[in-house]
Amino acid sequence: MKFLLIAGYPDSLLNFRGPLIDSLLNAGLDVHVAAPDLPPGSEIRRQLEAKGLQVYDIPLRRTGMNPAADFVALLSLWALMRRIRPDFVLGYTIKPVIYGSLAGWLSRVPKRFALITGLGYAFQEADGGRRILKRLVHRLYRFALARTDMVFFQNPDDQALFRKENILKTQGASVVVNGSGVDVASFRAATLPEVPRFLLIARLLCAKGIREYAGAAALVRAKHPNVEFGLVGWIDDNPDSIAQAELDDWVSAGTLAFYGRLSDVKPAIENASVYVLPSYSEGTPRTVLEAMAMGRPIITTDAPGCRETVINGKNGYLVPVKSVNALSEAMLAFVHDPALVSRMGGESRKIAEEKYDVRKVNAHMLREMGIK
Repeated sequence: MKFLLIAGYPDSLLNFRGPLIDSLLNAGLDVHVAAPDLPPGSEIRRQLEAKGLQVYDIPLRRTGMNPAADFVALLSLWALMRRIRPDFVLGYTIKPVIYGSLAGWLSRVPKRFALITGLGYAFQEADGGRRILKRLVHRLYRFALARTDMVFFQNPDDQALFRKENILKTQGASVVVNGSGVDVASFRAATLPEVPRFLLIARLLCAKGIREYAGAAALVRAKHPNVEFGLVGWIDDNPDSIAQAELDDWVSAGTLAFYGRLSDVKPAIENASVYVLPSYSEGTPRTVLEAMAMGRPIITTDAPGCRETVINGKNGYLVPVKSVNALSEAMLAFVHDPALVSRMGGESRKIAEEKYDVRKVNAHMLREMGIK
């Protein structure tokens, strides 16, 4: 039995879907993966092939809506599926879901699945041209998801929104899983640092709450200059990215310590006391799960996907979206009462083990797909 997994970003196949791929291989499937930027000889391709996977480089542009380029991507996926004849296909993120599902339908793949890992730029508040883009994405989603056997969501808010917007028909099969999960054996509870340190790991997008994090950090440091604020991530070609000059200003002012893009985030989490993600919306944030597994309390927003990870006052705090003051107050609670860090961090670890263990999450997905 052949399984084709389609991604919009090659790194995510290892960083986010590696355990799912392992589960598919362990179930005896012949696993194929497709993503852009996977030329022969590339490091990521070598790592994927070393796992025994069949790897395909596809002409898919992760961002932007170019009709001609997207049609080429659809044709490429259709031709690929006609050639390899998979029994199952699963796409995740917007374009792999839309064009992968349509190509799977056109090429008559028996079992077609979609994984909604978050809402993304096209679902943010829109005006003018972005409103047109939003309507287009909704229509494409609606058409594509109607041709799938099952849609996986990573939080109930996204599932409810898709039904409310009539993107997913009421009778359409869908299920909520607990995010991408986290390897609790690999991300182990670590000793807490003595100095108060906060950390955010994310692509440097406005919707991740980067500006709110910097604003709250400035407020806290004005009262407690010894408190440190780390930032891990990178600026990419997403239209929602912050400007390099803005990042440079925060660093030069001493507001944030910027560590760039890290292949292994464990040392950064171990070096932090509290993990912060002031995102406007998520599927279920993987970095939050990793920090929870390492025994860190969480400050995040009362927003879709984020609110699923925190029991307010037990393993961290939920704050309103875009509220710099509320975010800084939550940070100050940990500064003023360091005992909270250890207590809430322990609760985070328990929740990670009970709810977000990647083995449990992937077993759930495989059952829903009829794979045993």
